[in-house]
Amino acid sequence: MIAAVRGTLEGKTLDGALITVGGVTLRVLAPLTTLARLNVGEPVHLHTHLFVREDALSLYGFATPDDRDMFELLLSVGGVGPRIGLALLSGLSAAGLRDAVITEDITRLSTAPGVGKKLAARLVLELRPRFEKLMPFGPSAPGAPATSGSLRGQVVEALTGLGYTPQQAAMAARGLPESSDASLEDLIMRALRNLASE
Repeated sequence: MIAAVRGTLEGKTLDGALITVGGVTLRVLAPLTTLARLNVGEPVHLHTHLFVREDALSLYGFATPDDRDMFELLLSVGGVGPRIGLALLSGLSAAGLRDAVITEDITRLSTAPGVGKKLAARLVLELRPRFEKLMPFGPSAPGAPATSGSLRGQVVEALTGLGYTPQQAAMAARGLPESSDASLEDLIMRALRNLASE
C-alpha cells in the first residue's frame, strides 16, 4: 500500500497531478480541491490510496489524511466508485460531506456529478450511522445531548420500516424543523404528512 507521495509537481491535468519522485513521474488522480492547492515546480506531499482493479492500478492523492480516509469510506458504499468519490470530494471537504450526510442534505450531496437523489439517499443511509458512532453526543455540538439530528435518523428508520424508500424517507425527514420539542411519534406523523402532500 502506498500511503503517501512526496516529490515535485511537474504538471497538472484536469483530474490529476504529475509528481516526480526519485526520477519517476507518477500520475496521481485527485479532487479539484486538492489540485487547486498545488503549484507546478513546487514540492508536493499527498496522502494516497492505491486502487487495484484487474486491468489497472490507479493512485489517488489528497491534501489531508481526512480527505483520503473519507474517499476510502465512500468507496465502501454500493454504487460509489473512485470517479464519484473524487466528484464528491471536489465539491465538498471531508467535514462538509460528514455534515451533509448527518443533516441528510440530499440536495447538497446530489450536486456532485454522477450523484443522483437515489445515490445521495444511499450515502445518508449507509454512512450516517458510522459518522454518528464517531460523535459521542450525536450530530449536535460537542458536549450537548443529541437532539433533532438523531431524531431525524430515527424518523428515517421508521419510514423505511414502513416500506418507504430511503430516498423518500430522507426527503420527508429533511422537511422537519431543525429544533423541536415534539416527540418521535409526532415527528413521524409530520413526515408522513409530508409524504402524503407530495
